[in-house]
Amino acid sequence: MKRMMLLVTAAMLTGAGAPPAPAPAPADDPFIWLEDWTGPRAMQWVEAENKATLAAFQNDPRYAGYYRDALAIASAKDRIAMPMLIHGRVYNFWRDADHPQGIWRYTTEADYATDAPHWTTVLDLDALSKADSKKWVWKGATILDPEERLALINLSDGGEDAVTLREFDLVSGAFVQGGFDIPTSKQNEAWLDKDSLLLARDWGEGSMTKSGYPFVVKLVQRRQPLSAAREIYRGAASDQVGTFPMLLSDGSGNRAAFLYRGVTFFGNETYLVTGEGVKKLPLPAKSQLLGMVQGQVLIQTSETWKSGGVTVPAGSLAAVPLKALESGATLAPQILFAPNARQSIDGVTATKSRVILAINDNVRGRVLVLTPEKDKWTATPVTLPDNATISIASATDKSDAAYLAVAGFLAPTTLWAIDAANPAPRQVKAMPARFDASGLVVDQHEATSTDGTKIPYFIVHRKDMKPDGSTPTIMTAYGGFEVPMTPSYAAITGKLWLERGNSFVLANIRGGGEFGPAWHEAGLKTKRQIIYDDFAAVAQDIFARKLSSPRRFGIYGGSNGGLLMGVEFNQHPDLWNGVVIQVPLLDMIRYEQIAAGASWVDEYGSASVPEEKAFLQTISPYANIRKGGTYPTPYIWTTTKDDRVGPQHARKFAARLKDYGLPYHFYEDTAGGHSGDADIEQGARLQAMQMVYFSQRLEGD
Repeated sequence: MKRMMLLVTAAMLTGAGAPPAPAPAPADDPFIWLEDWTGPRAMQWVEAENKATLAAFQNDPRYAGYYRDALAIASAKDRIAMPMLIHGRVYNFWRDADHPQGIWRYTTEADYATDAPHWTTVLDLDALSKADSKKWVWKGATILDPEERLALINLSDGGEDAVTLREFDLVSGAFVQGGFDIPTSKQNEAWLDKDSLLLARDWGEGSMTKSGYPFVVKLVQRRQPLSAAREIYRGAASDQVGTFPMLLSDGSGNRAAFLYRGVTFFGNETYLVTGEGVKKLPLPAKSQLLGMVQGQVLIQTSETWKSGGVTVPAGSLAAVPLKALESGATLAPQILFAPNARQSIDGVTATKSRVILAINDNVRGRVLVLTPEKDKWTATPVTLPDNATISIASATDKSDAAYLAVAGFLAPTTLWAIDAANPAPRQVKAMPARFDASGLVVDQHEATSTDGTKIPYFIVHRKDMKPDGSTPTIMTAYGGFEVPMTPSYAAITGKLWLERGNSFVLANIRGGGEFGPAWHEAGLKTKRQIIYDDFAAVAQDIFARKLSSPRRFGIYGGSNGGLLMGVEFNQHPDLWNGVVIQVPLLDMIRYEQIAAGASWVDEYGSASVPEEKAFLQTISPYANIRKGGTYPTPYIWTTTKDDRVGPQHARKFAARLKDYGLPYHFYEDTAGGHSGDADIEQGARLQAMQMVYFSQRLEGD
């Protein structure tokens, strides 16, 4: 299943067609017309706003240098080519100045270990885009197991979440003539066998939920039109998310297909697909299947699970036999890992005979290898660099080989090869430093929030920084959907900001997943104000330590983090002199009517519930701008192709600021989707413009 998230990991407008009709316009919303996604009046407004903002930023003498440096970093040929282990080869998707949209390529495992691997290109998206008159953006590939010869390539036009599926032969390096070619939709697929797919997509009227996700799964056969596909399961139009297929297999030859029905964003029903139909499984609503090894299905749960005399704590990893799921026997899960109050699971993957588990321990990465034995599992710690984020870059159930990526604020990313059966990692790749980190240090502090909770944060600064409040500083956070924010090597921020003697802050506020489900649930729905209090408390702690001051302090965040920025802009305008609001939610009264907003009611609450609407009215950035108020000049940016959150929020917020005579900058890129990543030039442009804004606001007199 492709996990549908704001950050990351979605929204669904209906296929390639028009978005659902909006609810009737509120009488007090004069800018409802800007919700017309690509309407001519709205796009004329966007064009005029873009012209003014481009002039303000790109005419700044710093812009050219910022853009040049950002593009050089994004397109550098000595980056680590992150691996995908497929078909006995190492695959990689790669972008550089010669391939701005990217190429998919492979080399041998032995050659990959050398300093200069020899790559064979199998798919060139720039060439394909030219041939198809599209701007194809890579959205991944679904590989047929166990042969791993055939793939369904996910291609997005301009960066939308909606994709086209096209069958590709990894051996011949070509699209399959007469193969699967599924037209554009928000869709999820799973291979049943060489000639059969489980597919959830827009099947026509009555097949999509209010949030735009498919809730009907059908069996699609090779050389069969979609109209002949056989329905195997139907969720409900009232579901907040939708229904999606997935397939699990392991190195022992076990294989099973499942369906997730997203009744709510965090609450699933899980089904096993059998020859006789689908069977609902007795699994917790807040759980997800993560893999399988030696016939043991791996399950992560975000709520306490009691079954078969076993109590699995929330936030844990457990395993149950596939045979027990198939037979309907009472499940007695084995607990593989149960976190303490300052730990959380960050990644899980199965190899042929083991499980690799990445965790956060007080926002620092750790890795364990878990081994199934006769009646128990054993855990072996893996020795890797400390004070870093550790992620699982690639693994396969065809062997115990895997790769781990390690990065810190000042430590360029390194790649480590590991044999899970004998976990002694060895470094195989290292990215060169992209900025001068000499004289820089990283400190971790804690701020005290309004309820007394300690909120950790990292600050990267010069060792010789004077504690007089004069240092320009930018801070970010996310605070939602149980998504953790951990240390990473932000090369462009380092080059364009830290090298100038400035500071950077990452705040680990509630709502995220840094400390597991409880950290997230502390800020759900009407409890959400505590998230915004946490963020303000971190800023106030920084000022109390004289590490910066409001005049020199800027904040930024995207998606749910863009909502965070909008709230902070309203609630504490005196704490910051710069606010960047990226691809945001901002109209929290109408968010359910825009793009995939209806799928996030589990997180935010619903305007249809009086108590929740009353709370949303207190935080909604669009509703709480005050005419005549004193605010820092914000920079709001979005993309027209964002079919997840939608550009409508950003447009309306900027329009209201303009109507009230308040200063602002607004920019809407016409491509890039929710992540703004149509090509490397777009990413460099957005980074450079944002850094010009912060330089204008926070540096100088």
